[in-house]
Amino acid sequence: MADRLRWLGHATVLVELDGVRLLTDPLLRPRVLHLRRAAPLDTSGLEGLDAVLVSHVHYDHLDLPSLKRLGRDVRLVVPKGAGPLVRSRGFRSVDEVVAGDAVRVGSALVRAVPAEHDSSRVLGTSSPALGYVVEGSRRVYFPGDTDLYPGMAELGGLDVGLVPIWGWGPSLGPGHLDPRRAAEALALIRPRLAVPIHWGTYYPLQSTRLKPPSFLAEPVREFERAAAELAPDVELRVLPVGGELSL
Repeated sequence: MADRLRWLGHATVLVELDGVRLLTDPLLRPRVLHLRRAAPLDTSGLEGLDAVLVSHVHYDHLDLPSLKRLGRDVRLVVPKGAGPLVRSRGFRSVDEVVAGDAVRVGSALVRAVPAEHDSSRVLGTSSPALGYVVEGSRRVYFPGDTDLYPGMAELGGLDVGLVPIWGWGPSLGPGHLDPRRAAEALALIRPRLAVPIHWGTYYPLQSTRLKPPSFLAEPVREFERAAAELAPDVELRVLPVGGELSL
């Protein structure tokens, strides 16, 4: 099986590395609360996952209906404190981790790393936000939601950075990377290859549909400009939602 990535929109990426199939922060629904997908999504090919990596408990990253679509036998790797929530919904294979922990998934090692992002959920579920570095013949970094933090520079030796560059609406709250700060993150982590994620997928229902909202497309153009200035040695590959990339 060839190593590849498939971006399914928002923070959801299928990572296939050394025969191991991992899915990050599954958000697979056409509508989530007040958000609607800008384009249909093909969810075929998600059978036989080895694990799902959940970065934090916000509703657009730990989406229980999307997890249920994958089956309650799927292995979940979640931040410490999120285990009771997913176990109460019938998921049987759950690893709770904190930054610094590592779990073996087949031939890959999944390391939990810090993220600079507040994470809590209605009804009391609170846990730290995390990123993950998947290590095999290549090293792939999935930050989850995060702002810049100095420790990014210590991740070192990354082959691929899956870099969040925006959100789901016209503005960003704290603890997120905008296009400029995402390019600054690239300058810290220095992957060989970067793929922008967390943009162009969902929009609030109150947004006009007379024409596509600018925040569905403009952030990636801003990111490309800033990355060319701040991290010109990093190769960028911009994927459409559903797009694949062979590594």
